[in-house]
Amino acid sequence: MQVTETLNEGLKHEFKISVPASDLDAKAGAKLVDLKDKVRLNGFRPGKVPVAHLKKIYGRSVMAETIDQTISDTNRQLFEDRGFRLAGEPKITMPTEKDQVEELLSGKTDLTYTVAIEVVPPIQLADFKSFSVEKPVVDVADADVDDAIKRVAEGSRPYIAKAEGAKAEKGDRVTISFKGTINGEAFEGGTGEGIQVVIGAGQFIPGFEEQLTGIGSGETRTLKVPFPKNYLNEKLAGQPAEFETTATLIEAPGEITVDDEFAKTLGLESLDKLKELMRERLTAEFAGATRQKVKRALLDRLDESHKFEAPPSLVAEEFNLMWNSIKAEMDSSGKTFADENTTEDAAKEEYQKIADRRVRLGLVLSEIGEKNKITVTDDEVSRAVIERARQAPGREKEVWDYYRSNAQALAQLRAPIYEDKVVDFVLELANVTEKKVTKDELFKDEDAEKTAA
Repeated sequence: MQVTETLNEGLKHEFKISVPASDLDAKAGAKLVDLKDKVRLNGFRPGKVPVAHLKKIYGRSVMAETIDQTISDTNRQLFEDRGFRLAGEPKITMPTEKDQVEELLSGKTDLTYTVAIEVVPPIQLADFKSFSVEKPVVDVADADVDDAIKRVAEGSRPYIAKAEGAKAEKGDRVTISFKGTINGEAFEGGTGEGIQVVIGAGQFIPGFEEQLTGIGSGETRTLKVPFPKNYLNEKLAGQPAEFETTATLIEAPGEITVDDEFAKTLGLESLDKLKELMRERLTAEFAGATRQKVKRALLDRLDESHKFEAPPSLVAEEFNLMWNSIKAEMDSSGKTFADENTTEDAAKEEYQKIADRRVRLGLVLSEIGEKNKITVTDDEVSRAVIERARQAPGREKEVWDYYRSNAQALAQLRAPIYEDKVVDFVLELANVTEKKVTKDELFKDEDAEKTAA
């Protein structure tokens, strides 16, 4: 076998490989000998079929199998000998001319092919004990608990019918019936009976609730509102609609009394128990936000400490995924890059940087996990599947079956678990110091941080 490197540019390599026809013939011959004891042919006793006869019948298919196996074995040995870690699947170029293929399958010519690869560069991991990470901490205050309970109570606020002739105001609850049309034609989902609308709550499409202001019980109005351009139903998105709407009841918001009796309506024994439960929920919520902050800080530190050329193909793949998503979202919403105070070229440049960061961080996290034998167990994945199933009440079995029959979906569940375990490993080594912050500071720019990680 002869191996010649024809390209060595950065992370890209290409090799020309030649395997003598005699080697292929020997391997194919061994396969035919092995086949002799397994095949059953009319006119021959088991194990007595001449190899020459088998070659006439199966020679081409056995040689094709031999070539595939030889390429696979040769490439694997080549990559192992050079310590290559592939960034993607190798690109193999074989003879395509009919005469060349025929001679190759007939064992009359050497196997000559090229293999092009892109490799992951060697990654020198930093000393994680030198890392300093700040952990923002927020104590749950009594005021936080009270505010959270008030928000819950708001959903249970009583409403009292207004006097005859009274008009609806912001904050009032109006019970309506409506028939929607677009260009005079009724559309699916455009009718409703006995629907309760709180003016100003933002339950309906923008502009709908506001036009109910001043309506009285028994009054009919035609509300003219366009569906948002990013409306989930593509047939309705951006369409101008009219809703013939009749109010049947106008109710004013009543007072909310947060006491033991209110707690009992929620299935709890007392207000103190409600406060205890709410404090636990807020503690978990704050802890989750803290975790995100710490993780982001650690990823930033890993990014700063591991500067290397990321495989261009992986960066391009990551960029295309993000860019296609961004374009689809903008097309759906009708927005332009100018609306975001940028240009398409500037946006591309920014997302190119993000793609590069994500690929490098992914490789670093993978390297840390491999060198420290960090793995994700089947039980951990199963628990993640169960959690997803719990989020879809009534469809638990459907969710479970989906993940159990979809390897790619399971891999998407496994990836964040693996990432979190690697992050936890590094944090155990790093110097983590707590810092008391306000709730507003903890949740500041949370959405931006999620997209940048």
